[in-house]
Amino acid sequence: MKEQITYDIFDKVDIRIGTVISVKENEKAKKPSLVVEVDFGKDISIKTSSAQITHYYNESNLVGKQVIGVCNFPEKNIAGVKSQFLLLGSIDTEGKVTLVHPSQEAENGLPIA
Repeated sequence: MKEQITYDIFDKVDIRIGTVISVKENEKAKKPSLVVEVDFGKDISIKTSSAQITHYYNESNLVGKQVIGVCNFPEKNIAGVKSQFLLLGSIDTEGKVTLVHPSQEAENGLPIA
């Protein structure tokens, strides 16, 4: 387990629900990755991320899916992609990612508490 944090620190993390609107391969990435665009609602709008999630995910099973992301990290250039949020998922011992998503449909942009 990582070190404990205070609620005040956790409260600074802006975690939101969004809907995947487009997916394509990140051809410049060293490890197989997808460029994912997610609509986080009217206050945040559309954000892009490059994610190493190709074991289980592709365009056909991600577009239209709701996901959860951290929206207030600074932009980072990942293999030529301006990555604007962190897509959340669990990572198994082989490095395969299973995305976290709401159990029922929710409004884009709703915060996770």
